[in-house]
Amino acid sequence: MVYRFLADLGFRTTMGVWPIGPLRERNCPGETCADPGYREYAAEMQSRGFEIGYHNAAPHYSTREEIVRAFELFREYFGAYPVCATNHFNTDALYWGSARLHPSWRRNVYDLVTRGRQRSRFQGHVEGSPYFWGDLCRQHVRYFRNFVYRDIDTLGACPYQPYADPERPYVRGWFCSAEGTDRQSFVKTISEAAQDRLEEQGSMCIMYTHFGKGFIENGRIEPVFGRLMQRLSRKPGWFAPVTAVLDHLHSVQGTQIIPPRLLARMESRWLRIKLIHGTT
Repeated sequence: MVYRFLADLGFRTTMGVWPIGPLRERNCPGETCADPGYREYAAEMQSRGFEIGYHNAAPHYSTREEIVRAFELFREYFGAYPVCATNHFNTDALYWGSARLHPSWRRNVYDLVTRGRQRSRFQGHVEGSPYFWGDLCRQHVRYFRNFVYRDIDTLGACPYQPYADPERPYVRGWFCSAEGTDRQSFVKTISEAAQDRLEEQGSMCIMYTHFGKGFIENGRIEPVFGRLMQRLSRKPGWFAPVTAVLDHLHSVQGTQIIPPRLLARMESRWLRIKLIHGTT
């Protein structure tokens, strides 16, 4: 329902999917492409101009063999391998947990706060691990999401988008996003004042969310979310899937290696938000 509502307003976004269905106990609710009805719905949205992205293979950890199968199913269902990806909190997540941070005091603080529980939990980038798929990511995926900030101005948070990080070679291009993990945080990020500020600055926002978290009430679009999106749709913006936006930025400035000082500031800002708010 939410994607059709957005389509009717003129928005075109990226829709992350799990290509394979649950093979073991799942860690999160939600539909997968193993459901023919959901798969048809995703294909319908793709035909209307939405992008289909990769959100790990399934709603639980997946082995390399299962991940290879997921990529092939993705291509079968949607006509090509995924171009953009975001991690789900699976063991096969890539550069996730403390690996999101370079070795520094920031990683030490993160490990201290989490008691080291995530130090080796995520292994998608670890060669030799049964959950390794970094080579597949490098081969097929062009853009991968990392840091999330509680501000609508994503380009202001990271002017190098997409950016390359030589110490994380399995990702060709990283991007950041604005916090909107559920309806409450989403509407706060895209408040009227925030929309107007973004327009005045002539900047860019990449929103991250889960539309299954409070966006539908009693079978209808939640009113505040609906009103804000209707207001936003009337602004002279370009409302496109993330790959289209990042391809445009790449055509203008390329995919540059991010300066270490800027990356350190970004890591510090994200860590502060993570510790205070627990955001993704």
